[in-house]
Amino acid sequence: MTQTYVEKIFSNKCGKVYSAGDMVMAPVDGAMIHDITGPLAINVFKEMGGEKVFDPEKVIMLFDHQIPADSIAAAKNHVMMREFAKEQGIFNYDIKEGVCHQVVPEKGRARPGEIIVGGDSHTCAYGALGAFSTGIGSTDMGFVLKFGALYFKIPESIRLEIEGKFPKRTGAKDLILNLAGDIGADGATHKALEFYGGTVSDMDISGRMTVANMAIEMGAKAGIVPPDAKTWDYLSGRADVTPFEMTGDEDAAYAEVRHYDVSDLAPKVAVPHNVDNVVDVTEVAGRKVDQVFIGSCTNGRFEDFAEAAEVLGDGKFSDDLRVIIVPASKEEYLKVLRAGLVEKFVEAGALVEAPCCGPCMGGAFGLLAPGEVSLSTSNRNFRGRQGSTEAGVYLCSPATAAASAMTGVITDPREV
Repeated sequence: MTQTYVEKIFSNKCGKVYSAGDMVMAPVDGAMIHDITGPLAINVFKEMGGEKVFDPEKVIMLFDHQIPADSIAAAKNHVMMREFAKEQGIFNYDIKEGVCHQVVPEKGRARPGEIIVGGDSHTCAYGALGAFSTGIGSTDMGFVLKFGALYFKIPESIRLEIEGKFPKRTGAKDLILNLAGDIGADGATHKALEFYGGTVSDMDISGRMTVANMAIEMGAKAGIVPPDAKTWDYLSGRADVTPFEMTGDEDAAYAEVRHYDVSDLAPKVAVPHNVDNVVDVTEVAGRKVDQVFIGSCTNGRFEDFAEAAEVLGDGKFSDDLRVIIVPASKEEYLKVLRAGLVEKFVEAGALVEAPCCGPCMGGAFGLLAPGEVSLSTSNRNFRGRQGSTEAGVYLCSPATAAASAMTGVITDPREV
């Protein structure tokens, strides 16, 4: 019997051959909670009569959205979660490590073939390492904290075959924006996206994280790259793993098989106020920008900042806008620091902040006023996402962000 990669994960975990559409109670290998949804999940856990979590070593706790605490309410949430961690024997990364979707992979807490759930919609990011990872609500998370399992309807998979070499100053972010524009915001609802092809094989783990991270923007439950040598190399020293081979069968019953060639891919921009409202950068070039944000769990890794630095060269950022740079984790921050890029960006006119979600959720800092425009390497541009509902957020790659930060208007990075 041929199976998709997702069907194989659930079959292996449940000890029986299952297919898309089957309902299963599956054990989870990891449950991630952060400072926004964590308190709600803990309250549900207690309302269900929970006394001890199913396995404290499988609960991943950290704070990343409102850090350091930007309000008394946020500080209270932090205290509540710290007390719960001590009571339950859960290791708490607290405010010290960065954004959950970067920290979980780099700490070896997501591995190929595992089922990971998180109290955040972009939990699908861990699919870059071959895990079935998906975001769940706080009620479901409360259940998971108590029982260590959850009902799943195994999703159908869309197989994406991607070939070709990226042209100059285009990359993983342009690819995933292109896919979002093509598939649509609801084109993969309750399905999984499985990524294959030479382009994906050539892509580094950072690029795969970018692609997997935004699967939810097409409605997908998960975005997965089956493991290969790059996966195991990344996990070496991070997790106790034994490499194995597993991939989706080409002749499995996929909901769709889509083919893409990136050879002629242009830099892409998602225009307000939907992620699937995607155009070539040339269609919006020249639009004034008030703030550029380079960071987030989508594009907050060293490779992203190196891309931005290459575009910047010896130049400066425009005095007509604000540039906010936020590495996704302490590990990535230190890479950027040791490479001299923090100094480079600061001298060019940017603010470089400590690892956190930053302006992405419009919470702690970097909010937009009515009428302002943000150009961001993050993953969502819904109305009000980064501040005022009367502001506009455009999404792009680090290269496009850097080029635009230099000119003060949306700029094609190939022309810098």
